[in-house]
Amino acid sequence: MSRVLVVEDDDAIRTVIVQALRRAGYDVTAVGTLAALDQALGSGTPDVLVSDVKLPDGDGLEHLALIAERCPGLPVIILSAQNTLTTAVRAAEAGAYDYLPKPFDLEALVRAVAGAAGRSALTADPGLGGEEDRSLPLIGRSPAMQDVYRVIARVVFNDLTVLIQGESGTGKELVARAIHDLGPRRHAPFVAINMAAIPRELIEAELFGHERGAFTGAGARSAGRFEQAAGGTLFLDEIGDMPRDAQTRLLRVLQSGEFTTVGGARPIRADVRIVAATNRDLSREVTEGRFREDLFYRLNVVPVALPALRGRRADVPLLARHFLDRAAAQGLPRRQLSTEALGLLEGQDWPGNVRELENLMRRLAVLARDEVIGADAIRSIMGQESLPAELADPDLAAGVAALVERIARNTPAALEDGSLYDRVIAAVERPLIEVMLARHAGNQLRAARAMGINRNTLRKRLDALGIDAEHWTRP
Repeated sequence: MSRVLVVEDDDAIRTVIVQALRRAGYDVTAVGTLAALDQALGSGTPDVLVSDVKLPDGDGLEHLALIAERCPGLPVIILSAQNTLTTAVRAAEAGAYDYLPKPFDLEALVRAVAGAAGRSALTADPGLGGEEDRSLPLIGRSPAMQDVYRVIARVVFNDLTVLIQGESGTGKELVARAIHDLGPRRHAPFVAINMAAIPRELIEAELFGHERGAFTGAGARSAGRFEQAAGGTLFLDEIGDMPRDAQTRLLRVLQSGEFTTVGGARPIRADVRIVAATNRDLSREVTEGRFREDLFYRLNVVPVALPALRGRRADVPLLARHFLDRAAAQGLPRRQLSTEALGLLEGQDWPGNVRELENLMRRLAVLARDEVIGADAIRSIMGQESLPAELADPDLAAGVAALVERIARNTPAALEDGSLYDRVIAAVERPLIEVMLARHAGNQLRAARAMGINRNTLRKRLDALGIDAEHWTRP
């Protein structure tokens, strides 16, 4: 096992580096000063040294000459927040093996250490099962992502409940998995449950399990997600969609640390770490009475605000290249992006966030004609050169214009209070659902698939809009 010595005075950054390298299979020692570095070197020479430049008791680059005399041939990777050409040149002149500007990508650091240690990071840990597990799945050097990394670093060694809030497609489950994978529970199960995908009448049985005969169809005892995650982490995704009665039951578990199965009487200890996530504004949900205030405070012990991709555009090129590399590793053609293409991608708003970018990269890997993808190819795939025919239909445009005019006449404030978009979408939603139900003879599953939503979401919208799906069911 290769030994790595890390010199970094920022506690949060040092923790993240240490955990990432240990997960990659390295024996890591970490210190925060040059004096501590010299003391550590007195106990033996590591295989790789990773050092910050600005340290409390001196300059890491200036110290390289002394290290080279003391430990000839020791590869040194320099980290620096002074992202200038001068710093890069100084690092090269000092004989550094590699130089990574802060904020840096952890995956890049793991690769650099692997190269310095003379082996592949892919084979560092026999317990890692492939591309998805090779290193931390979070990618980004933007200040917004650095803030996320710092929060993760501060919670990995404790069991505090974490609430991740962010738009759909921002990678909330990746954050939850990083918290699990870097912490002491990483060898136990990581169990995820999507609260929006489970019928409300089955949520309690799914979470807490049930005894034989607890309800119709319960022919045998079944363990719930709390039992399945024993010793590990339970990820409650889309917690904002949890029904109020189930919220009450979950609150009792968080307060007491125990639960009982549906139909059971014996309390079971809840030995899990809870990480919850939602794309909703839970504080607003509390204000409007849809989410319990006491449960919100129980979950929101450590909040993580995951930024939308449009809020960290500088990370788009890193992510795009990463997704193309992943696609190539999975057998798709290897592609690269031109400078113009990267600029075009960085300028997009990405309403679907990281998930949308990943899907686009996979389509480009399959459909692009050239190995180097240019901006024109991206415009073609994204449909930016011309609107689809159905959206360019003048009758449809006229209909939308008439709808806007009608809303403006009936509710003039809608043009000023920011509610116009929601009002227009609401007006279109009912006829869209009804048309799709008619096309599929009332089959909700097929209608939901055609619209690109799950069946539970469709069922909720049917209830909210008062639509009877049976109306379209053919005899």
